[in-house]
Amino acid sequence: MSFPIRAITLDLDDTLWPFAPIGVRIEQTLDAFLREHSPQTAAMFPVDAMRRLRERVFAENAHLLHDLSALRQLTIAHALRESGGDLGLLDAAFDVFYAERNRVEYYPDSLDALARIAARVPVAAVTNGNADLERIGLSHHFAFQLGAREHGAAKPEASIFHAACAQLGCAHGEVLHVGDHVEMDVAGAARAGLRSCWINREARRWEHPELAPDLEFDTLTALADWLDAAPVATPNR
Repeated sequence: MSFPIRAITLDLDDTLWPFAPIGVRIEQTLDAFLREHSPQTAAMFPVDAMRRLRERVFAENAHLLHDLSALRQLTIAHALRESGGDLGLLDAAFDVFYAERNRVEYYPDSLDALARIAARVPVAAVTNGNADLERIGLSHHFAFQLGAREHGAAKPEASIFHAACAQLGCAHGEVLHVGDHVEMDVAGAARAGLRSCWINREARRWEHPELAPDLEFDTLTALADWLDAAPVATPNR
């Protein structure tokens, strides 16, 4: 399929890099910090217990699901408070978490493909996560980063897609959203009126009952190849 687009909105976690290894390192690094600075907290909340606490805090604070940093801080605060630890450690513990969160290992194709895509059309990051492209060192490839925390609502809400289109100065149908998640990325973008591209690195079957992506690729390189051959829409006059 070929159609003109003027810009791309791009998911980050599990699209440019896998999140699972980051999640494991976050747990291990935070546990090591607590063992050194708040042993009673580490004893009460080893990795498995901290994971369960995080799940509980997330479930009890659904109104904050667009703000993963706030939820992480709440989780650490709960652990310190319930274990009799020093709440004054909260900021330092969160800094340890956040530094590890922004240490990413890219999929092999990601960097070269991203550079090719960004040279072709403007690219905006649209993410529910709390990665920081400045800290990661990728911001030069992006027109801007729009996170759910800053916007106040998360994908698949249409408003975050529409806000990105407005900032790009493009009509909804002129923007291609690219991501790995069936509901958050593909279905959300499609319902918002954007074109959609599913990055399916694991050869999964598409099983959404209502919608299908405009495009499906197993790598970002394949998207870059498609984009090189596709027409680019001219700006509205």
